[in-house]
Amino acid sequence: MTTSKHLRVLQPSLLCAALLAAMPSQALDFHGYLRSGIGATGSGGDQACFQAAGAPAKYRLGNECETYAEIGLGEEVWKEGDQSFYVDSMIAYKSDQANDWEATDSEGGSAFNNGTSSIRQFHVLGKNLLESLPGATIWAGKRYYKRHDVHINDYYYWDVSGPGAGIEDIDLGFAKAHVAWMRNSDGDYVYDGTGTGTNVANNTFDFRLTDIDTNTDGKLIVGYDFGKANLTDEQERDPGYTNQKGHLVTLEHTQGNWFGGYNRLALQYGTDGIIGSSGRNSTGNSDGSMVRVVNHGVVGLSDNIEMMYVQIYEDRDLDNESGQTWASFGVRPVYKWNDTMSTALEFGYDYIDPQADGDKSRDLTKITLAQQWSAGRSFWARPQIRVFATYAMWDGERYQAASEAIDAGDDNGLTFGVQAEAWW
Repeated sequence: MTTSKHLRVLQPSLLCAALLAAMPSQALDFHGYLRSGIGATGSGGDQACFQAAGAPAKYRLGNECETYAEIGLGEEVWKEGDQSFYVDSMIAYKSDQANDWEATDSEGGSAFNNGTSSIRQFHVLGKNLLESLPGATIWAGKRYYKRHDVHINDYYYWDVSGPGAGIEDIDLGFAKAHVAWMRNSDGDYVYDGTGTGTNVANNTFDFRLTDIDTNTDGKLIVGYDFGKANLTDEQERDPGYTNQKGHLVTLEHTQGNWFGGYNRLALQYGTDGIIGSSGRNSTGNSDGSMVRVVNHGVVGLSDNIEMMYVQIYEDRDLDNESGQTWASFGVRPVYKWNDTMSTALEFGYDYIDPQADGDKSRDLTKITLAQQWSAGRSFWARPQIRVFATYAMWDGERYQAASEAIDAGDDNGLTFGVQAEAWW
């Protein structure tokens, strides 16, 4: 017998099944992502993961302690000539990979019953529906919207994903233009320090020019994001609440054919409500400014060696002195023994310097050695199964979840395990 709490876990699967049943019988686009495995800590206990306190990201290889999956289904449901409608969807699931059954609530009182599921994408794309804008697409719904990230530390430095609507791929001749209105809400709003009211709805308006030719094999993106909270009357009357606004300007240059790969350099300047996020507006006492530089890419060092690299510098200068400087450097060279087997070595370093006087700086160095079996020779070839060992050492406070098997006061740790990763 299926209980009500079990039904809550099954809802995403039922939603996908309903989508399958509702669509025409022709083949669906099936896409997704997964990572999952098993690990342990050298000193005993479950696998620990290492991240510097305050760092927005951590280096991933041999340093992921959860099961995470995305299952996407898409279908072109109507097409006449150049005009078409496409429906896309994605359900995500995350758990601590601690047990066989990990529910979406605290069923049974176990600390490990904390799997969560979410609708990440559900949107419709309409192409060539506007006669005055041939090639353009109008869209509405919840989606990943033109996300920019660094793979080896899973850091999304430009990401306004969420519910929204917009027009993309407007051909201007020298560039393509994209306009979007996105929405993300803060947690429960508290009126003047007492009582719980409605959430704060934050709007972000995203404007981008892409595909601007700069040099041979070089492309430029110019972006501007403006964020502002859409306040209720109660929130407007609150004497203790400041309506946070935010601006973010992004310039990103991608150089193709760069030593057998590519290099991507992003420069960003943000203010107030957009500080502390990757483009979404948020509320809180965060007046100030932010400068961010992200440089990353993949290069071919020889016929058998590819390497991904990243350098990040971010300075958040906040009026309440809660900001910080974050510097990060990482490399992941991969040696290919044959078409399916390779060895990867990942080095990552993060340094955090808090703005407030008296707060000590902290850093963390992480090194992973992994033997890998992949579906091909490319750095990006997946699925992949890897056996890994990870060592980390840190100075000052280290990010640590309560379930991690690292004793308080330790300044280093060793983990090992086996992980699978795939995207399709």
